[in-house]
Amino acid sequence: MKVIVDRDLCQAHAVCTREAPDVFAIDESTDQLVLKLENPDESQRAKVMNAVKYCPNSALSVDG
Repeated sequence: MKVIVDRDLCQAHAVCTREAPDVFAIDESTDQLVLKLENPDESQRAKVMNAVKYCPNSALSVDG
């Protein structure tokens, strides 16, 4: 699975960091989303899919 972030849509609301904290973080110095794991393993799928689902700007997607 590959996590994809549309940087044009992402406004760093941080919903994803609450849903999947092992995968997403906010860089405090730039206030931008950071992917901690671009290719998380299957054990993270449910959390990542919730992050995608609840992203207020639909900036996240998953390939695979």
